[in-house]
Amino acid sequence: MLLSATSANLAADPWAELRKLTPARLAMGRAGGSLRTVNLLDFRFAHALARDAVHSPFHPELVEGQLDAAGLGHVRVRSMVADKTDYLLHPERGRVLDEGSLELLRSCAAEWGRRDVAIVVSDGLSAVAAEAHAVEVARGLVDELGDSFSFYPVVVASFGRVKIADAVAEALGAGMAIVLLGERPGLGAKDSLSAYFTYAARNSSLESDRNCVSNIRPGGMPVPWAVRKLAVLMRESFRLKLSGTRLKDRLTLEDLARMIPLDGNGERRLR
Repeated sequence: MLLSATSANLAADPWAELRKLTPARLAMGRAGGSLRTVNLLDFRFAHALARDAVHSPFHPELVEGQLDAAGLGHVRVRSMVADKTDYLLHPERGRVLDEGSLELLRSCAAEWGRRDVAIVVSDGLSAVAAEAHAVEVARGLVDELGDSFSFYPVVVASFGRVKIADAVAEALGAGMAIVLLGERPGLGAKDSLSAYFTYAARNSSLESDRNCVSNIRPGGMPVPWAVRKLAVLMRESFRLKLSGTRLKDRLTLEDLARMIPLDGNGERRLR
């Protein structure tokens, strides 16, 4: 029996409801053997945003202004990287402080004394993310953990990779280092922030010594949830005197939603 083709069943899209639940590019359809024009243009637009985020300059003075407004002290340093092109071509240079910055931190260490936590803010692969979310996360961590742990002034590091936090911690003698920096942009997110912390971070620390909370942004892991997850993990890290693969993260999104109810904008819901 032949089925009759009507405008209703031709227009029906069985994937429409699923696409409402995710920004992933699912079942985009085709025009002949190619993507539909609307999907191709959307893809190219998202790709352009991602490229722009990678190449966007970092404005440390903007971050410092936000830190001032949050009541957080700060000091500015930089890696061995000369410019953005050098940063993209030579990742290893973004893991090391330049000599001037190293001497500055050593002199600061003598003045500040030993403290528990060094927060480092850097551009990473998305200056947009660092400028948009890093200070809010830093302020949240100080609010959540300030009753138990001492914090250094925030270190703002230009052209830094994850491991630059190890160099900062060694120069200061910090008990723990946490670096907040922009993730490599995807086609659905140009402003994702990652937070990596390492107990007893030093230049000899390995990637397996770190813990990470990623995709921190309004459309991903909301800042209040990220701060609470980091705070719980960091307290446990100090208790056990370890971090990385031996420190287990058992907090689910459901747990965080119960702890910190949020409204539709990712803000704490008033009880």
